[in-house]
Amino acid sequence: MTNSSLLSLSNDLADLAAAKGTAIVQVLGSRRPASGVIHGIDTVLTTGRAIGREDGVRVRIGDADPIEAEMIGWDPATSVAVLRTSTKLDVAAPAIADNEPRVGQIAVALARSWSNALTASAGIVAVVGGPLRTGRRRQIARVIRVTAPMHDGFAGGGLFDASGQLTGIATTAVIRGFAVAIPASIAWASARQIVTTGGSRGFMGVAVQPVHAPTAFRTDGRERALLIVGVTPGSPAETAGIIVGDVLLEFAGARIESAEDLLDRLTGDRVGQKIQLKTLHGGVPREVDVIVASRPR
Repeated sequence: MTNSSLLSLSNDLADLAAAKGTAIVQVLGSRRPASGVIHGIDTVLTTGRAIGREDGVRVRIGDADPIEAEMIGWDPATSVAVLRTSTKLDVAAPAIADNEPRVGQIAVALARSWSNALTASAGIVAVVGGPLRTGRRRQIARVIRVTAPMHDGFAGGGLFDASGQLTGIATTAVIRGFAVAIPASIAWASARQIVTTGGSRGFMGVAVQPVHAPTAFRTDGRERALLIVGVTPGSPAETAGIIVGDVLLEFAGARIESAEDLLDRLTGDRVGQKIQLKTLHGGVPREVDVIVASRPR
């Protein structure tokens, strides 16, 4: 390949990033920002990992100030989450690829850094396959694995082919050294279902951050727990006496290791139920009863 060919390829990739980067937003829902992809005139598609709190989520479109958003719902199988913004968006959603990417094709991942700078990573499609188990009785029918390296901020970002069409939604999962993306067709189908059903959800009123579980609680393969980094005033969590610094270990007897685990259990049928939480308060184990409320709008 000649130097002129390399330069042409380099410029083409830079042009692709600039053109498609307008549809990539920053999601401010946890301690470390993540990314999202514009889905509709007032909706943004992201992943559960980008949502570290139940309320107070914001998105930043380009260089504009962050705007308020609410989580409509999320799909536990794919981890796709849909946010509705408080104002209509002027940027169009990206075109979805008609066909599944082929192994060996160029893949360009676009995201927003923690400082909101457009961030790109490139590689090739290494594997297209599936199904991939994502939990008990849950799986994604197909996944894309790429050689493009991605840090946590890429969660919820877009994966594009050389024509600039969206082929996938980035995750932070890695399988045998290859980053995993959810095919765009599957992500969009999940989002459509979430928007259609309205995504009724339960609400506790906490912001959380994964942490290493204390040594005494690393049993049965447990590695992580959830540190409470924010409590909404007047929320069920505050009423129950949960404070910033507490560590959440279990929800109704189920082990909690990630924000996705918590979201998975705050389903609409939990509203009004008294749920027992196992926590660490000042390093001391204790059990707390919380009455799950309906997510405020």
